[in-house]
Amino acid sequence: MSGPHDAMDEAVRARLAEAERAVLARAPESEVDPSTEQIAAVMDLLGDPQRAFRVIHVTGTNGKTSTARIADGLLRELGLHTGRFTSPHLHSMRERIVLGGEPISVESFLAAYDEVMPVVELVESRAGSTSARMNFFQVLVALGYAAFADAPVEVAVVEVGLGGTWDATNVADGDVAVIGPVDLDHTRLLGSTIEEIAAEKAGILKPGAIAVSAAQRPEVEEILRERADAVGARLFVAGHDFGVTHRELALGGQVISIRGLAGDYDELFLPLHGAHQGDNAALALAAVEAFLGGGERRLDPETVRAGLAAVSSPGRLEVVRRSPTILVDAAHNPHGMSALADALTEAFSFARLVGLVAVFADKDAEAMLAALEPAVDHVVVTRNSSPRSMNPLELGEIAAGLFGADRVSVVASLPDALEAAVSLAEADGLGGAVVATGSVVTAADVRQLLGVGSA
Repeated sequence: MSGPHDAMDEAVRARLAEAERAVLARAPESEVDPSTEQIAAVMDLLGDPQRAFRVIHVTGTNGKTSTARIADGLLRELGLHTGRFTSPHLHSMRERIVLGGEPISVESFLAAYDEVMPVVELVESRAGSTSARMNFFQVLVALGYAAFADAPVEVAVVEVGLGGTWDATNVADGDVAVIGPVDLDHTRLLGSTIEEIAAEKAGILKPGAIAVSAAQRPEVEEILRERADAVGARLFVAGHDFGVTHRELALGGQVISIRGLAGDYDELFLPLHGAHQGDNAALALAAVEAFLGGGERRLDPETVRAGLAAVSSPGRLEVVRRSPTILVDAAHNPHGMSALADALTEAFSFARLVGLVAVFADKDAEAMLAALEPAVDHVVVTRNSSPRSMNPLELGEIAAGLFGADRVSVVASLPDALEAAVSLAEADGLGGAVVATGSVVTAADVRQLLGVGSA
């Protein structure tokens, strides 16, 4: 017989499901009106919760989530109460709103939902039919900022959704702006040139802030410096002001030394693979130095060491199964796929590596597959669970032109494709592996098939 506690739990689960359905029913984050007008109106009616805590604001084409996770881990190791907002999620939208290193609890999510949604609906009703409803991402930003204020947190590490200037997260003013590598992606919304995209991302640099940037193309760095000068922000750039000074492979990751803004940090173990993750760690460390001491106070090296050693980044070159090894990686554009290919070649030595690839139809699939091709022996193309997924036959034709038809298999369903990829990897019995990639959704689908992780 069920007791009152069981009934309460069932009622909470039902309310959570209802709330999640209501948020998911909104337009996807890729359908956005390039304006912060509605989210700003919601924040105003809520009492501007985004002003209740300090912010480290993270943008860039790739590496945003890993950099945000590393910065959050360092801040928590230093004793701060943190929030973290990242996107997209792997399994549950609650993964996007993180308090103290853990996805927001069901109870806190529902409390934020109950506080925010009436205000969202009021703002939308005032706008009437002349303005589209706030999309999925914008609503989650409002929920996240409200939850961080209610917690309360001392600092939130906030990842931009798209661009920067008109991104919903930009209603907050970052004490520190972090700019990861800038490359071509989301060109329909952000612009068709690197310069246009860089200008959008530079919009998170606010007056009096400190900005830390990854190493960039000269034209991108010029735009960032112009923006910093215009708003009176200080800009530090990897390669000039900080960066990785030494890196070597280690079991389960790598050992790096970093020249920070305020001092050197040697022999740091980072349990993530790839040179790009070392760069992300240096960027995150510089951001934390900038946040805590304006870039002028060295952090305790042992605290930094402990913070980096505890980092994880699910869905980023993550081993989700052994015998055979199955990895997942959320690379979803050519720049990300190139970093993945380099990391696979450097960190692993499988006798045979099979790629399992599903990408969105609006992505540059040819450039992505071209970047992956040198790192894998065979590719199985399929579709993921998103309606945006490219038709496998079309993807297979592109792959055949790059790999040769004998190195390409087309399998319509992802579960069958995973089984086919495993069979191909194990065919010679010499220790093959599978890497599933092409989209965050692809990584999430494979994790779910293998029973790995959820919020």
